[in-house]
Amino acid sequence: MTKILIVGAHGQTARIVTDRVLNETDNSLVLYLRNSDRLNQYKDNDRVELVEGDMLDTDSLVKAMNGVDIVYSNVGGTDLANQTKSLLNAMKQAGKKRLIFISSLGAYHEVPGKFGEWNEQAIAAYLPGFRESAKLIEASNTDYTIIRPAWMSNKDEINYETTQKGETFKGTEVSRKSIADFVMKLLNDPTKHINESVGLNKPNTDGDKPEWI
Repeated sequence: MTKILIVGAHGQTARIVTDRVLNETDNSLVLYLRNSDRLNQYKDNDRVELVEGDMLDTDSLVKAMNGVDIVYSNVGGTDLANQTKSLLNAMKQAGKKRLIFISSLGAYHEVPGKFGEWNEQAIAAYLPGFRESAKLIEASNTDYTIIRPAWMSNKDEINYETTQKGETFKGTEVSRKSIADFVMKLLNDPTKHINESVGLNKPNTDGDKPEWI
């Protein structure tokens, strides 16, 4: 049985992963978030530990990592780089290696054409955090997988393809269920995609913007 720490556990994709882990595996979960009351539906589940804490509280993160095998980060925000520093410091102190980290398209200026130009404008406040976090993770001693999704939708579908760092990003969108599916593949076999940065998109969704914009 694997013990998984999910930081930013109230995020939409993280909640899909949580439910799939509980329904499809015998793994246990530590769910780390600022307000644990938001996940009260899990408080009586003996495979779930709810931990209330801030990402910048490194000591709290270290304690939450006790007995954990895999760390899955689903956090975001304009201060993402500082959150990432705290997370990596906690992993080093706790002696944890395996990290699955949700980033974003554009982390390497890899999005082409008019869509790339639009994306740079649309998430301009967040891209510096994604870019600095990628550098921090790649320079760390973790066994990481960085996931760079396209614009996320709530479509009820699992349909995605991947690209690697150094390749041109494809497509404009991907469903949260697809992202969660890729995360589940890594949780089920943590030896996959180690020290890779993987772009995720729905095939055949090229365009100047996601279809709903």
